[in-house]
Amino acid sequence: MGTVVELTGRGRAYLAAPQQGAGLGLLVIHERWGLVPQVQDVCDRFGAEGFTALAPDLFRGATADEPDDAARLMMGLDLEQAGHELGAAIDHLEVSSSVRGQGVGVVGFCMGGGLALVLATRRADIRACVAYYGLVPPPSARPDWSRLQAPVQGHVGDQDELVPPEEARHLEATLSGLDKDVEVFFYPDAGHAFFDDSRPEAYNPTAAGLAWTRTLEFLRAKLG
Repeated sequence: MGTVVELTGRGRAYLAAPQQGAGLGLLVIHERWGLVPQVQDVCDRFGAEGFTALAPDLFRGATADEPDDAARLMMGLDLEQAGHELGAAIDHLEVSSSVRGQGVGVVGFCMGGGLALVLATRRADIRACVAYYGLVPPPSARPDWSRLQAPVQGHVGDQDELVPPEEARHLEATLSGLDKDVEVFFYPDAGHAFFDDSRPEAYNPTAAGLAWTRTLEFLRAKLG
């Protein structure tokens, strides 16, 4: 089980680390539901796999159970403030005695996947970026992809209506055209949030299990 920690002047976060020794540093960015128990469980799972995983609470304690409430939370998010909090979380990992190696990885889900991609264009110390059905920012908020240095792995369900596979393929082609290290996996019969085992209407255990294995292999290869 992890613990709640305070980020210096930047809110709180959930931290999970290996039982023994230091782990590979990993920032986990939650979905539009907030820092719910499922996200904490994902951090605990990473901790059990040898990572020191930190998930900032971007909604300052607010969570949602219904899509309309989640949409309001996401729309009310101050992106500039969120960027500062995510940066503070990375800084926290980089000075922690519970983290080994150089640089950190970032994993995000849905809203968090989009934020992970944007953050990776702004922080050279991010050495690996994993986006699960990440919302691609609209043109007005799209980052300068040429600044991306971290390798990227994406996971998208081929039945996803919120993040259409066509958008993910277009982003993959854009990054490849810029000679970026990117690979996006598409999962048959999986829809949006297929990794979220707290939502039986969305969860696809076959896709989730394969995506988890690929994520661990990718992060260990890039961070270890």
